[in-house]
Amino acid sequence: MAFELPELPYDYEALSPFMSKETLEFHHDKHHKAYVDNGNKLAAEAGMADLSVEEVVKKSFGTNQGLFNNAAQHYNHVHFWKWMKKGGGGTKLPGKLEAAVASDLGGYDKFKADLIAAGTTQFGSGWAWLSVKDGKLVISKTPNGENPLVHGAEPILGVDVWEHSYYIDYRNARPKYLEAFVDSLINWDYVLERYEAATK
Repeated sequence: MAFELPELPYDYEALSPFMSKETLEFHHDKHHKAYVDNGNKLAAEAGMADLSVEEVVKKSFGTNQGLFNNAAQHYNHVHFWKWMKKGGGGTKLPGKLEAAVASDLGGYDKFKADLIAAGTTQFGSGWAWLSVKDGKLVISKTPNGENPLVHGAEPILGVDVWEHSYYIDYRNARPKYLEAFVDSLINWDYVLERYEAATK
């Protein structure tokens, strides 16, 4: 199935002041659109145009770098927009998620510190993740467009640390961006939805 650029689930001003209209316009309308356009072209050339984005990501990993880069970034961004919402973030997690964060990650404060550390220490472009692996929550980081799908895990929350994700708003202060993401942007309802699907 062809990749499609999704509409943002909120208007361009909704995440301000933590993520500006200008950032969303560049990030969604230009960067994500390029992954979709390039991904469709490369998937067709590779005979994978009829596969789901998850299948393309897994099949192209380690075999077709150009296709993988675009397909993985498309997958990552489809979810990234939903992992944020106006008035998001904060320490009030849905019950089931709160219990898992406590048992698997040592509680909310440690989760926050570890996710921010993963994003801060990812050298160059990449992502920081909260995933379910073998039934447990784990925090990880990946370079470029790589994601937990290709490492046997199911991502339930991801934060983009490519510079185009934060440079307009935060310049080189990546930790400040990550803190704002956790404190003020995370859509915990969508994280819960992904968690429930991954632990069925």
